Parts: sequence; structure tokens; C-alpha cells
Amino acid sequence: MTQTASDAEAWKRLVLRSMPKPAWLNRDAPHADVVLSTRSRLLRNLREHRFPHIADSEELQLILKTVIGSVRESNLDFSIHRHISNAEREYLVGCRLASPDFEWSKPGRALMLNEHRSLSVMVNEEDHLRIQALTAGWSAETAQALSGACVRQLGEHMEFAFSSDFGYLAASPYNAGRGQRLSAMCHLIGLAQTKRLPAVLRALAQQGIVARGLFGESSRAVGAFVQVSIVSGSKTEFTGACEYLMREERLARTSLPRPTLIQKTLQVRDFAISARTLSLADALRVFAWTRWAALAEIEGFAMHPREVDAQLTHLELHASNDDEKAGRLRADYVRSILQT
Repeated sequence: MTQTASDAEAWKRLVLRSMPKPAWLNRDAPHADVVLSTRSRLLRNLREHRFPHIADSEELQLILKTVIGSVRESNLDFSIHRHISNAEREYLVGCRLASPDFEWSKPGRALMLNEHRSLSVMVNEEDHLRIQALTAGWSAETAQALSGACVRQLGEHMEFAFSSDFGYLAASPYNAGRGQRLSAMCHLIGLAQTKRLPAVLRALAQQGIVARGLFGESSRAVGAFVQVSIVSGSKTEFTGACEYLMREERLARTSLPRPTLIQKTLQVRDFAISARTLSLADALRVFAWTRWAALAEIEGFAMHPREVDAQLTHLELHASNDDEKAGRLRADYVRSILQT
């Protein structure tokens, strides 16, 4: 890499590290050994407006103007982001405050963030409003309270599309109804290592619990980072499923002898330090094992587990159109973390 390119990457890292951390990275996080964060997502569409995928530019701009006006009338503490750099976009996606599929450059799009980065609102993504609360560790009640308060305040100044037959209308019929998805991001490396993870996820699927990867619908569960979520079931059912996951994961971790855990984590660290290029999947696997090592307080892994979680937000997701360059950037970044 040329000196100019290196300087550009160093500057980008400096800018990203200066950005506020999302609230879900707080160290005061319940059950954070297994659950990184909890999310409550609500969708709403404005009455008498077409869904984003069929609305023209003029209508999308009008929807955005209406939403911004409602936010200001509600006195909600949101910053509005419409034109951002690719580096900022990568970071917001890494923090899971924005969807990887959110098309920023198209008309009428915006992301709204509160000061603590615990609430984000995507305007004109798949639906007119995607409101999500992201909270630390296993904290479903807190997340639901945050998202619910936000949508109630906005609803005082906008009329949402609602049907007595179908509930809140959505661009995808599958999402219509309550318009809510409750999810938890879990680190299930013990279940993955003991080969029980597929069977556990199949059992959850029979209860309507969906499993995805770290970055939402289009990503796979890599590195044993698994997002479990529910759309139509009750909060009680989801809570029970997550408590089951936490219990089974902790049990699975104890089944791996400590000498074996030490050996495997050192092998992963050596691999990452010597690698000159890393795929996103490999980088996630390295951080998954590093997180387990930090939790187990293995010598040589002095960082706090929540520091590992913070590093996930800085991974190069789509660093460039050059996959080889992206792989080198990831490898350089992971190496710098492990050698600190």
C-alpha cells in the first residue's frame, strides 16, 4: 500500500474513533457474557402515502419533510444525517444503527440518531419509518420502552397507516400487524464449538424464533454471533427462548476443558497475526474466539470483552470494490488489536 493510501486509512480510523459509541456498548450490560445487545424495532408508514419502493422522488421528499417536521414538533433530541461519507456509513452499519441495504444516496432518505445512540430512525428505507432502540446486554424491557416512547411521540404529529383487519400496514405483508421485531444479538461460541448450535436454532425456529447474522437479514451467523428475533410471538415466549439460549450457552462453555480453550484461542491469535489478508467471516471468527478468551481471562488476552464488541463496529465491511484490498485492511486492523 502506498504511503498516501496508508495515511488515508489512518485518517479514516481517527475520524471513526472520534464518533460517539452506541449505547449498546456500555459495560454496565446485563448478561453481556452471552448477549451483546437487545433491539426493539418498530415500523410505521404514513397514511395516504405510497410505500418507498413505489413512491416517486417528489413523494419521498415530502415524506421526509413531514417526518422532520414531526420530530421538531415532538422536541425529540435527534440529529439528522443525510449526506455522509462512506467511512461514516460503514461505521453506522457496523454499530447496527443503520441497515447495510439502506440506500443513502436516493431522494428522501435520512438517518436520525439521538445523543446517546440508543435510538435510530431510518426514513424511507423499506418502510417510511424504521424506529429501533438498541440497548446493552439482555435488556428487552428497556429497548421496548425506548422505541415505544419514540413512536408515541411521533404519532402525536403524524397519522400512521393502520387497518382494523391487518394492523399497522407495511411494505412487506409479512411485517404487517404490530409492526414490531424484538431481537437479541448473542455470542453462542460454546454451542458452536460443541456442534449443538444448529440443533438449538432449529428448535427455536419451530417456536417462530428467527436466527440471522451480525448485520441483519442478508448476513449469515458467522463466528457464532447470532441475532435471534421474533415478529409475531409474545414477549414472554421470546424472553423464555433467550433465557434458554443463555443457559445452554453457559453450559456448553463449561464443557470445553480450559487447556483446550487456551490452545484454540492461541492458535486463532497466531493465525490472525500472521495473516496478510482476512475475509469478513474470518475476522468475525477471530473476534469471537478473542471474546471468549477475554471472558475466560486467558493470559495474553487482557482486553475487556466489551472492548472486543467495540472492535466489531470498526471492521471493514465493504472497504472498496477491491476484495484483496479490503482483506488486507481487515488483516492489518485485527493484527493491530491483537498485538496491543
